[in-house]
Amino acid sequence: MPQVRAQGVTKIFTYGLAQPVEALHGVDFGVERGESVAVMGPSGAGKSTLLQIVGTLDRPTEGSVFYNDLDTRSLSPSALSAFRNKKIGFVFQFHHLLPEFSAHENVMMPALIAGKPFTEAKRIATEMLERVGLVSRLDHRPGELSGGEQQRVAVARAAALQPEIILADEPTGNLDMATGDKVFKLLTDLNREKNITLMVVTHSEALAARMGRVIRMADGKLVGEGISG
Repeated sequence: MPQVRAQGVTKIFTYGLAQPVEALHGVDFGVERGESVAVMGPSGAGKSTLLQIVGTLDRPTEGSVFYNDLDTRSLSPSALSAFRNKKIGFVFQFHHLLPEFSAHENVMMPALIAGKPFTEAKRIATEMLERVGLVSRLDHRPGELSGGEQQRVAVARAAALQPEIILADEPTGNLDMATGDKVFKLLTDLNREKNITLMVVTHSEALAARMGRVIRMADGKLVGEGISG
């Protein structure tokens, strides 16, 4: 059984629009535990919408997303939020760090939200920031960090609770090539070393070639997939 499975996922946006927009149309796919999957396609293909729905940040208009045999539609909003915090890590093109908090405090957030004691959350965050090479920057706020450092903090935050899957939407799109390569390597190292499933939206064929599988999208549909490289 796939770890994550989309079944007939359709998403139609209507709010404030003269005409409904069908961003996804009957998407079906599965991802096995420990896989690394790149999602590619032109702008407007539905890649980010798909990632949001797989990550339970949005609900499909039709269809379901299953984690193992759990249909996420069956969860209440509070249960879904707890499930997401425990099982899924997110990295976006823009880091979405809280500017008023230090790097250390930002990475502590998932553990604190999960109800872990402050001392344990602090230990987890310290270990993760050491893992991404930022243990010397614990007390720096996002505005005092470079773009690459901010994104490494975001990766540390995403991986803090050892989630089952990390979803990354253009995680290197706002970085120069060398810095982006370092951030991407952090993600693929977590996939390989921790067996954390990795699903990445990217426009980069070079980055996609380093993933185990590529899913290609166009006009809200899957139009092809295969082994990368």
